[in-house]
Amino acid sequence: MISVVQNVAIDCADPYELARFWSEVTGCPLHPDDVPGVTEAQVQLTEGPALYFNQVPEAKAGKNRIHLCLRPDTSREPEVERLLALGAALVSDRRNEDGSGWAVLADPEGNEFCVLRSASDRAATDG
Repeated sequence: MISVVQNVAIDCADPYELARFWSEVTGCPLHPDDVPGVTEAQVQLTEGPALYFNQVPEAKAGKNRIHLCLRPDTSREPEVERLLALGAALVSDRRNEDGSGWAVLADPEGNEFCVLRSASDRAATDG
């Protein structure tokens, strides 16, 4: 017997707005029933589990114990800039001069996530 991951749940104050942000990040649509004011919203990823946003009364406190790691299909640096323009914030810059490392960002409600090097970035620096 096994279990299958159905979704990744993210607690938040405004599920619709946060799902809209993540829809822009991933290029994947919101569930058709999601509208402003809902208490639950979903981003339907092309592969894997959905991103599920659930309204909770309390604000985020402390560092995430689990987080998403994104690998852009182009290059890490322009993707970090795109995400910042969408409303993300830089939390910690773990990028190294040799091109390795990652950037830690936070979504508009403070949930941290990482932006890794793309496959082309890795190929260019790993020789």
